[in-house]
Amino acid sequence: MELERFKSNVIPLREKLQSFAGSILPNDFEAQDAVQETFLRLWNVRSQLENHPNIGGFAMQTLKNICIDKLRSTRYKLSNGATDISDNTLTPYQYTEQKNEIAIIRRIIDTLPPTQRMIIMMRDVEGYELDEIAEITGSDSNAIRVNLSRARKAVRDKFMNLVTV
Repeated sequence: MELERFKSNVIPLREKLQSFAGSILPNDFEAQDAVQETFLRLWNVRSQLENHPNIGGFAMQTLKNICIDKLRSTRYKLSNGATDISDNTLTPYQYTEQKNEIAIIRRIIDTLPPTQRMIIMMRDVEGYELDEIAEITGSDSNAIRVNLSRARKAVRDKFMNLVTV
């Protein structure tokens, strides 16, 4: 893949990649760093991208792996006695509470019916637009909205039941 083709096919993915990385990583600096590393990796395998059927999906998967690696390295640093828990202003108690709530929400999402689970993950975790989800799943966009609404309501209700108990 030549530079011009790379620019026209890969660089326009920046905003979607940045949004996705921002939803996973703790700050914008790390998210930007992860997106840059993704572009670098894609450039290094540009000859393979020529025949790839879904460059956007490949880019998202590459970014997800980079983000996971960054989170793992941060967790390793924290477990080795680092004094600063994170770059934000959360106290250790707030940080732990937030991590517990996220874990609970992920477990609740795992209990949803497969269609709702897939839609809520694609929309709220991966950042896909409703029309993109409809195209990927082959469903009507109204059905996607209804399933997303039901999934969010189920997660909210189950979470509130657990928290208030």
